[in-house]
Amino acid sequence: MEARDPELKKELDATLHARRELGEEYDAALVDSFLGKIEQRLDGTVDRRMRRHLAEQQMAVARGARTPGSPVDSWSERFGFGVISLILAIPLSAIAVVNADLTGLFVCWAGIFGVNAVHALRGADLGRRRRERSSEWDD
Repeated sequence: MEARDPELKKELDATLHARRELGEEYDAALVDSFLGKIEQRLDGTVDRRMRRHLAEQQMAVARGARTPGSPVDSWSERFGFGVISLILAIPLSAIAVVNADLTGLFVCWAGIFGVNAVHALRGADLGRRRRERSSEWDD
């Protein structure tokens, strides 16, 4: 078995050597000590990765790029959503009229309107919340 971290391997060897010298009554203390060292190492690794990730996100925001997982609120994406919903409205309207006459058509268009309204309001709300958050950091 090849060790990924030679320093950690040395710590494990030292812990095993100490166990042989001290006996089994110190097992719990030795294991706790070794696990503490592993935990410190993991904390350091996670901390470095988080700092790197945050720095990458800040660079992307500074360049004006959308960060992964950021809310969809650009004009082109809202426009695309509206166009697709209108294209889908044609067959949905036909199905609604065939199955429920004029009432079905009204219900169909009310649903289309509702979906588009919710999407538009969601985008506006997310944009407002983003501006409020950024103003909190400016203080």
